[in-house]
Amino acid sequence: MSYAIIETGGRQFRVSQGDVVRVPNISGDVGSNIEFGKVLCIGGDGAFKLGEGVSGAKVTGTVVSHGRERKIIVFKFKRRKQYKKKQGHRQGYTAVKIDSITV
Repeated sequence: MSYAIIETGGRQFRVSQGDVVRVPNISGDVGSNIEFGKVLCIGGDGAFKLGEGVSGAKVTGTVVSHGRERKIIVFKFKRRKQYKKKQGHRQGYTAVKIDSITV
C-alpha cells in the first residue's frame, strides 16, 4: 500500500514509506524503532481499507531526532479594560522516518 493514516499524540498523520514526519514527543532514543499501534486506514493503488480491514496493519519507523517547534505566542486582551495577557510555549516533537507499512 502507498499510504496510511495513523494516530499518535492525539493527532492524525498521513504517512507514506520513506516520509519523515514530526509527531508529538515519543520516548525513544535516536535510531530506535517505533511501531505505531493505531492505524486508521490504508490506501493506494486503487484500494482503500478502513475499519476492520486494517485490524492487523502495522506502521513502523525509526526515530531521526528530537526537538522543539518554534515559539507560539498566545496574546489575550480586552479593549478599553486595561487587560492584557501574553503567554507562549514551544511544543516538543519527535521526527520519525517511516520504514514500512504492512497490512
